[in-house]
Amino acid sequence: MADESPSQAEQLRQLALDLRWSWNHTADELWHQLDPELWARTHNAWVVLQTVSRGRLSAMLAEPQFRDRLEQVTRTREVVAHSPAWFATEPASGLLGCAAYFSMEFMLSDALPIYAGGLGNVAGDQMKAASDLGVPVVGVGLLYQQGYFRQVIDRDGGQQALYPYNDPDQLPLTPLRTSDGEWVRVTLDFPGGALWLRGWLAQVGRVRLYLLDSNDAANYPAYRGITSELYGGGPELRLQQELALGIGGWRLLRALGLRPEVCHLNEGHAAFAVLERARACMEDTGHPFDTALTITRAGNLFTTHTAVPAGFDRFDPQLIERYLGTYARERLRIPLDQLLALGRNEENGSSLPFNMAWLAVHGSGAVNAVSRLHAQVSRRIFLPLFPRWPVQEVPVGHITNGIHAPSWDSRSADALWTEACGRGRWQGTLEEMPQRVRRIPDEAIWQARTEARRELIAFARERLTWQLGASGVAQLTAEESGRVLDPQVLTLGFARRFATYKRPNLLLHDPQRLARLLTNREKPVQLILAGKAHPADSAGQALIREWVQFVRHPDMRPHAIFLADYDMRLTEWIVGGVDVWINTPRRPWEACGTSGMKVLVNGGLNLSELDGWWAEAYESSVGWALGDGQSHDEDPAWDAAEAEQLYRLLEEQIVPQFYTRDAQGIPRAWVARVRESMARLAPEYSANRSVREYTQRCYLPAAQRYRERAQDGGALGTRIAAALHRLARDWAGVRFGAVDVRTIGDTHHFSIEVELGELEADAVRVELYAEADGGAAGSAQPMTLRASMPGASSGIRASGGEAPPQRRGALLYEASVPASRPVAQYTPRIVAACEGAVLPLEAPFILWQH
Repeated sequence: MADESPSQAEQLRQLALDLRWSWNHTADELWHQLDPELWARTHNAWVVLQTVSRGRLSAMLAEPQFRDRLEQVTRTREVVAHSPAWFATEPASGLLGCAAYFSMEFMLSDALPIYAGGLGNVAGDQMKAASDLGVPVVGVGLLYQQGYFRQVIDRDGGQQALYPYNDPDQLPLTPLRTSDGEWVRVTLDFPGGALWLRGWLAQVGRVRLYLLDSNDAANYPAYRGITSELYGGGPELRLQQELALGIGGWRLLRALGLRPEVCHLNEGHAAFAVLERARACMEDTGHPFDTALTITRAGNLFTTHTAVPAGFDRFDPQLIERYLGTYARERLRIPLDQLLALGRNEENGSSLPFNMAWLAVHGSGAVNAVSRLHAQVSRRIFLPLFPRWPVQEVPVGHITNGIHAPSWDSRSADALWTEACGRGRWQGTLEEMPQRVRRIPDEAIWQARTEARRELIAFARERLTWQLGASGVAQLTAEESGRVLDPQVLTLGFARRFATYKRPNLLLHDPQRLARLLTNREKPVQLILAGKAHPADSAGQALIREWVQFVRHPDMRPHAIFLADYDMRLTEWIVGGVDVWINTPRRPWEACGTSGMKVLVNGGLNLSELDGWWAEAYESSVGWALGDGQSHDEDPAWDAAEAEQLYRLLEEQIVPQFYTRDAQGIPRAWVARVRESMARLAPEYSANRSVREYTQRCYLPAAQRYRERAQDGGALGTRIAAALHRLARDWAGVRFGAVDVRTIGDTHHFSIEVELGELEADAVRVELYAEADGGAAGSAQPMTLRASMPGASSGIRASGGEAPPQRRGALLYEASVPASRPVAQYTPRIVAACEGAVLPLEAPFILWQH
């Protein structure tokens, strides 16, 4: 490469190693020119650069046009990297130096296949949006040698799982090295010896993703494969991976000199990070574990994505003792039982499994679900940690997920958005976007939709031809390929993980009716399907086989296809081109769902169960809804009723509206619905919105709370820890005395005697609680401390009655409430109070007057 300057070769290398190319396409032409065929097959800039010959690279760098383009792209990248972004405009931005985002998987690009599905999708999209917005986030994850399985559909329609090796040299990663070139490695104490974990870096625009892998030559052979498969193996392998992620991940950040104020746990897999963060605080300050956890907990955020309790990872106590017994005793300096209690909802339940979600809740200063409906579900799931609390007061908020729009918009959709809203549309706030979208002409929207559908069909035909050959099924001839699908036909998309609760075969409930819908000569419909079932999920695999057998029927081949190996690139094509996205989960088992969000930015419409995000997004002007907004469990009769509703919506509303055209051939009512969906929903369900919401509602407050608790050697954290300890020790001494209620006019007057035992008055809050009833909202009204009494009495004193005998140590609390509700609807209660603590998350103590 004698003709190229090192700086130009380095420019190409830096471009290829920055995964910003996966959503910013300014450098696409460079990679296309280096190797058109490889780029078209992979869209992987790093593979192109690693594969191209030295002669070809030298020849291209000798061409002035190529060099000019390289310089232009490099300058643009540098300008973007050093330009102020949205986060810099936040008044409190100085509070947050770094937020560490821990996740078991990250979906950033097919060039880095360390993801399985929805959880990784959210993690990857939030990392990209953080880059766009300049939020100081670092990701922490695992580098899998094989990752999640790749899917082949065999000649009988069965799913076969393959595990190709992820060669690190072919991944857009660099080893993390110290200033003198040593590979950054961290160790964990495992049974039999140390586990070595190597550090890797993936650049994601402005932000960094740090990955750990166990395939180190220093490791015992059985340990080298710990980071082999994603979601593979049994409980012990899962525990090993989660220890590597949580404890190893926090140690890696420390080794790199990073001290994040915020630790964001993307699901409970990463919860061991809260233990290691507390241990590091012990090391830095000399505080005991309880105090260190109180200090650091304020900066921890737990996001739950699970809609059923069985979805949380649970481990046998003996397995925890094997891997964490020494860690508890020697590193945390606590008994193992104390560590186990953090993963349980009963301190004395010695046989209970260790629940990672329970650990995450106990170790975090805030907990959130991923949609409004999911928050309601999650509050019920976490109720065992807050016994005797009303379910609506279980401390789980919600931030609904969003998708990184630049990663998922098609070429034609990108052009449409750019014309309407400009190139930097997703890098700031989005207030003006809806009105700009509403000004897009019908003709432009319909043209973009037509182009996207045509490109999807061309891609699907090519992929299907290749897929059938690889499956041992006769390949399509050129003539046969040209008859598969039609670029002018209404195209439905259904692609997701195949699991029974997602009801992927609801649309196949009546195969003959579906066939009639697909083969209608005047108003035909076509269907593109994709999806994987976990290799251990035989029921999910049976659902795939049923669909494959349906689409392979000779009468169905032109109208319906199943595309194998559902991955990120296939998703991009499908969501970019389909007209209607179908989603049929069993409510309320889909926590949020993001696949339907991806069609929004492309002008696709949603036909979905009122579950997850669609339960809060739906209105009739933007799509169609299945179900009645209620939960029906596993009811075959209800499934049949919803299948009927699904067919009727397609037959009576969706298909007719798509084919009702004016003289210009444009379906005006359809386009109006598309426009409103894009204008109203695409900004709201973008990662731009969700990351700004996480930053303002979670990261900045958590950073402030952590800084307050940690300053002055942890003085405030120490006081809070002591107060929480006193509450736990002395709560049993809290009790009610007499309750006096007088109704005068339109007001109830309550007087309540309370005995606090060893606690002070500032350690409790006395309230009158009333549940929501009919038109009346629920309430918890604080009562006012009026007097310290010489004694306390037991029982309830009716209006005008004599006072029972009193005992010493009583406090008198009073409150007045409107008499619009009967006295019986009000219940006095005592809850813990602790200045500076997050309640009831850190002290779920509550006592009701009976």
